[in-house]
Amino acid sequence: MEKKGLSLAQIQEVPRGNLILLIGPPGAGKSNFCYQIVLNGLAMDKPVIFITTEHGPTEVIGLLREKGMGDLVPRALNFIDAFGETVGMASPERPDTVGANCEDLNSISMAITRLQQKIGRRDILLCFDSLTSPYLFNKEEVFRFIRLSLAKFAAEGNSVVALMDEGCGKKEDVGAMMSVADGILRMEIKEGSRVINVVKHPRVKPKRIEIPITQSPAITYHFHKEMVKQHMQRTEVRTEIGDYVNLFWPNFARWTAMLLDPKRFPTMIYNLNKQMLGSEIREVMRFYPWHMRLLSKLFLPRKLSKVQDMKKLTSWMQRALEGDRSGVYEYLENASKVDEHYMRVHDSDTCWGLENVGVSLGLMDGGRSVGALIGLERGDRDWNTVETKCIGLGDPYCEFKLVPGRIDGLRKSLEAIDNTILEKIHSRLLDRLMGFILHGKPLWERPRLGSEISLHEFAHIMVMPAMASEKYRMAIRIGGATGGKEVGERLLDAGMREDEAVRRILNFLEYCKVGKPSMDETIRIAQNCESFMVSSEEPSCFFTTGFLNGFFSVVKNQHVREIKCIAAGDPYCEWEIT
Repeated sequence: MEKKGLSLAQIQEVPRGNLILLIGPPGAGKSNFCYQIVLNGLAMDKPVIFITTEHGPTEVIGLLREKGMGDLVPRALNFIDAFGETVGMASPERPDTVGANCEDLNSISMAITRLQQKIGRRDILLCFDSLTSPYLFNKEEVFRFIRLSLAKFAAEGNSVVALMDEGCGKKEDVGAMMSVADGILRMEIKEGSRVINVVKHPRVKPKRIEIPITQSPAITYHFHKEMVKQHMQRTEVRTEIGDYVNLFWPNFARWTAMLLDPKRFPTMIYNLNKQMLGSEIREVMRFYPWHMRLLSKLFLPRKLSKVQDMKKLTSWMQRALEGDRSGVYEYLENASKVDEHYMRVHDSDTCWGLENVGVSLGLMDGGRSVGALIGLERGDRDWNTVETKCIGLGDPYCEFKLVPGRIDGLRKSLEAIDNTILEKIHSRLLDRLMGFILHGKPLWERPRLGSEISLHEFAHIMVMPAMASEKYRMAIRIGGATGGKEVGERLLDAGMREDEAVRRILNFLEYCKVGKPSMDETIRIAQNCESFMVSSEEPSCFFTTGFLNGFFSVVKNQHVREIKCIAAGDPYCEWEIT
């Protein structure tokens, strides 16, 4: 009888002359499995070419060392860095690294050839982590790249393992990729374990193998408490442009980031919002003015089961959050009963402008509502919510059902967004953006609350999830780069000159109150919303940097990287142009 350990060892060694495709949802453990393949290859004296599209080489080396990698002989481990240039991050020069760009598959092919010649031998192990980002930039070309570059490289006497996030692409595209591969490993998470399903393999029969789960990376940055306190007390902190941002900007960021994984992204955001707000609501309450804190103690009920108690809470929250402009909330007293509450939201900042796209859109932010209930209620009850009406479904407003414990329809609703719907949303956003830039048409204007949301609300949409999830940070980097690239392409296709396109984008950023932009030899944004009220040792303008880099790579054939950041203590955010 074949042992499970033997099967695992066999699939962690990629046979010479073969291309293995490793697919699965984000977070399933594909990268960790890939790192073990690298370590096994190095132990067998195979030179390794590691193509990285989601981290820099330094981070990959650190992760490999955590897994036991020792000192390396020259030319043992080589990198193609297709991440830094793509998202506008600094890429320290390294003798073992060749640069490339996810937007240009030819640059990756040329980098493979260059390193192959440098190594000067066959039987090379090539690890591609991952194909997801190149796919987002080059949907029509990725299959051809796999067939003519990766499969060809394997056929020349080398080994290739390529990773792909399942759910980010069309089924027919992933199916085409699988048709080229010599082996297919599908990873998933079930009942707290990571599972590898061997679909086909040159050495192992189809089977199911369980492997242990590893820990997630820690949070790397946090809120600037004094600024948050001032903002919560309604003291203006962005003195030059005010404490409000056009809601188009965070929604553009949110939906372009979702291109990476539309099936699972809403669930991730729902849970992050719920967990973070549930654990931190009492800390945030300390930032409210003293009279609001006193009123909350006198006014808020201990339990939120009864209709009259939830009605009191809704009334208090509406007054407390009236400046955020996230929506106009109305508690539906007649429809509610004990432990089953209904809330109506007019002018939702999540859904407005995306009418009739065919799916509920507000549940991601619904996680914040139940997180607030968990944090405010004195006890340990879990709460959940499901959207019963939504602007995205064609309703005139959004409605939510909130209950303690489990709730029917939540999972189905969170997983309802597919690539077809996401492309419709993305197209509508881009059309609205082009209408503004090219013809001066308005972006979004809600009838009651207008076009802006507060920095506090903006932070809930973009900053807090990035603090809690490395996957989210990577998604908004790549989302920014893909969004900026597409905006640049559309402006050039419309016949706009390069310098004029740059000028209009800077005007757009200023109009949206992203910050106060200026440009000479570098790009500067004073009081940038993405890094304002945040403290970090490193630049934290993830989406802004990706957007600018994707835009400049198309319009000017240049790249940008952030060299100064408000979050890191600098007076403004600044990007160099190369």
